[in-house]
Amino acid sequence: MKTKVIIDEFLTSYQRVLDSDHPEPTTMNLATADKQGRPSNRIVLLKSTDERGFVFFTNYSSRKGQELLENPYAGLSFIWHEFNKQVRVQGRVEKVSAEESDAYFASRPRQSQIGAWASLQSQDIEHKLDFEKRIAKYALKFTIGKVPRPEFWGGFRVIPDVIEFWEKKDFRLHERRVFTRLEDDDWSMRKIYP
Repeated sequence: MKTKVIIDEFLTSYQRVLDSDHPEPTTMNLATADKQGRPSNRIVLLKSTDERGFVFFTNYSSRKGQELLENPYAGLSFIWHEFNKQVRVQGRVEKVSAEESDAYFASRPRQSQIGAWASLQSQDIEHKLDFEKRIAKYALKFTIGKVPRPEFWGGFRVIPDVIEFWEKKDFRLHERRVFTRLEDDDWSMRKIYP
C-alpha cells in the first residue's frame, strides 16, 4: 500500500469534519516528550496535510517546540465523535521550510502576527499588562508595511510511521486498522482488537 492511499483516507474523513458544523475542525492532540522521555500533550491546529505529513505552526521556543527539537518524535490524535471516528498518528518530526513558514505566517490576521512577536510562549508572565505592553510595542514597531515572520516561529511536520484508523461499532466491536511504514513508500496494514 502507498502513502497516498492512506493519506487520502485521512483526508476523506477530515474533509467531512471541515464540511460539518464542528466548532473546531482542525484541532488535534499533539503529544511530545522531553529528552528524559517525560510526556506532555496539548491541542494544536492542523494547518495542512499531504503525502509528506501533518503540519502545524508554533513558537520554536515554546515547551512543545523545545521538546520537538530535543526529541523529534511526536504523536497526534484526532477524535471526531459525530462521525464515530478517531485517527492516531506517530512519527518523526522536522521543521517545515522557511518558505512554507513564511507563506503561512503571511496568511494569518495581522493581530495574530503581532501576537506571535509579542508572546514569550510558555514563559512565566508576571502581570497581564506585561503581555499587553508587548503587543503595543510590536504593533507600533510594525505600524506600516507587512509584519515579517519571527525567526523563532514556524512550522513542524509530523512524518507518519504509524497511522491508526479507529471506527466505533455497536457493542464495542470497534474496528481498528493500523498502517505501519515499511520503507520508502510501502506500508503494511493489520487489524487489531479494540
